[in-house]
Amino acid sequence: MQLKRSFETVDQVVEAMTEGRYIADRPLATVLFLANRLGKPLFLEGEPGVGKTEVALVMSRLFQTKLIRLQCYEGLDASTALYEWNYPKQLLHIRMAEQEGRDRSAIEQMIYGPEFLVRRPLLEAISADNGSPPILLIDEIDRADEEFEAFLLEVLADFQITIPEIGTLKAAEPPMVVVTSNRTRDVHDALKRRCLYHWIDYPSFDKEYRILTARYPSVEERLALQVTRFMQRLRQVDFLKRPGVSETLDWAAALIAMERNRLDPSLVEETLGCVLKYQDDIRRFREEVWSDPETRSRYLEEADGS
Repeated sequence: MQLKRSFETVDQVVEAMTEGRYIADRPLATVLFLANRLGKPLFLEGEPGVGKTEVALVMSRLFQTKLIRLQCYEGLDASTALYEWNYPKQLLHIRMAEQEGRDRSAIEQMIYGPEFLVRRPLLEAISADNGSPPILLIDEIDRADEEFEAFLLEVLADFQITIPEIGTLKAAEPPMVVVTSNRTRDVHDALKRRCLYHWIDYPSFDKEYRILTARYPSVEERLALQVTRFMQRLRQVDFLKRPGVSETLDWAAALIAMERNRLDPSLVEETLGCVLKYQDDIRRFREEVWSDPETRSRYLEEADGS
């Protein structure tokens, strides 16, 4: 796999990811380095909002190559992920050809050409010909059915697809594949064995602070520290969905847009929807945390570093 930018050491990966405003620890940088060197898919697992998808986005910028994303969902099938024929365009050309008096075999040969083929993410990644293999992001594989997972295993085995009307298409150079999972269900071991695996956890305080300040360099230090401490404390509550790094960044962006430089009780209440995304979690926070003056004060004092 020859990408436009290569790395000689793991430290170079860490530095490059930092340049791309993604704070990668050494274990993640190592698995990225090896995935590129060995040409193996990368399987990233972790809670929602911890930066799994962002890894592929940053990698596409670092390697100066195209990102092709397949968003998985329940009911996703092979045809949706691979290709389909442009039936309206085919029908139009059939009618035009019939008016011109062409025979049926000539018409069939014509309408099953590449110009009538609608390439979906998997076929697009395999047939990419821009001089550099793309990054193929298969996002949230745990949302897809097990049947699609088995099909995907076949595709990743040899990076080739057979289209009955055209023939077999094989990748000149396999794409670099990133598979993500939020662990809503167990992914089959056979798929994981084909990949290099890495678990992305909620970040430590230091790492989350670095992520926040890297993404928003203009944020005031006091506000960045307060937001980071508050989010670290908030994740200790047993919510249905604990807030991830994406919520930290959303909250910081909202506070910056409001031109606020410190947290206070009313501001936390007003911007709660940036942090918690389930009504049950919001209600629990208000009833068990924010309604108690002593607990509320303790949260804000901890956010201030007191």
